[in-house]
Amino acid sequence: MNIERLAAAPGVGPGVPGVRIMLRRIFWILGIILGLALGAALLGPFLISTQSLAGREPASAAATPQSRFVEIPFPGTQGIKLHYLMAGPENSPADAPVFILLHGFTFNAFTWRPNLDFFARQGRVFAFDQIPYGLSAKLTPTDWDGPNPYAKEAAIAQLFAFMDALGIERATLVGNSSGGTLAMEAALARPERVERLILVAPWVYAQRPTMPAAVAELPQLRRISLLIGRKLGEGGLLDYSYADPGRLDEERRSLMKIHTRVANWDLAWGELLNRSLSSPVTVSARLDQITQPVLLLSGDQDKLVPVADTRKVAERLPNATLAVLPGCGHVPQEECPGPFEQAITGWLRGSDPDAASPKPPG
Repeated sequence: MNIERLAAAPGVGPGVPGVRIMLRRIFWILGIILGLALGAALLGPFLISTQSLAGREPASAAATPQSRFVEIPFPGTQGIKLHYLMAGPENSPADAPVFILLHGFTFNAFTWRPNLDFFARQGRVFAFDQIPYGLSAKLTPTDWDGPNPYAKEAAIAQLFAFMDALGIERATLVGNSSGGTLAMEAALARPERVERLILVAPWVYAQRPTMPAAVAELPQLRRISLLIGRKLGEGGLLDYSYADPGRLDEERRSLMKIHTRVANWDLAWGELLNRSLSSPVTVSARLDQITQPVLLLSGDQDKLVPVADTRKVAERLPNATLAVLPGCGHVPQEECPGPFEQAITGWLRGSDPDAASPKPPG
């Protein structure tokens, strides 16, 4: 029996009217399901409200006693107000060491609060909120008519504008996670203004999804970015950044979410996240061009940037030292400030920070 005879046999095949009707019904149902799924994908995001969350305050109302503000210029804006913390003598000699502390993704300047006095003993120290985090400006598209202030190049320009506004010519940049990435990009862009780098679990090899700008700008993706920004703004990454979230107290949790008190915070976070969709992290291709002395610190319990990634960065840099901190997660400056500061002290004195033998936090 060949295939042709089987296909023509009575009661078999799609030629039978009953089978044709059944297949049409199946395909009709599948078409409806597919159409509903496509409609949900295309129209569902439009259910996400683009109205800013109500009842928010100006940043000045949410400020702490340590808070300071400075306005920096940026093309296409009326200026960007940055919130920062500082410690150390204000009238230091011109050649006194300066440390600028750069927080990571979704964090703010308060991540460095446990370390301000430590750095102040070395010189002057400044920790500022990169926009739109913490109490710095919450820019939305109506606030600029030039370059996107959330672009990578803009973050570098804003860092140097911050230094200019405070009369800082040269500094050691201390960056955690994406703040470490910014520190490296700044060292590449203006090497004469960066004395040294201290990088805490820098975000270099841990990739995130990216797509062409034309796709990222679709209204559906802009609204999804807003939804994700609102979710991240609740502070969930804080627990995940600790090896032991039990070390967190309510004051720290409150400072992590201080941005939620400020008007338009969610719209600004949505803009940043949307811009990041078309901004891949590319600094790994230029690590060999960073010639400044570099200290890399990694918690051995880091769940976001594994020790192996930080070690790989250390191996690629021409002048780097690596210290691994036992019992610490992604933000050792918060979770275990003692071993963190001990390692930096050894390095600043010209010794291997591992020689200081950091101990697990108690």
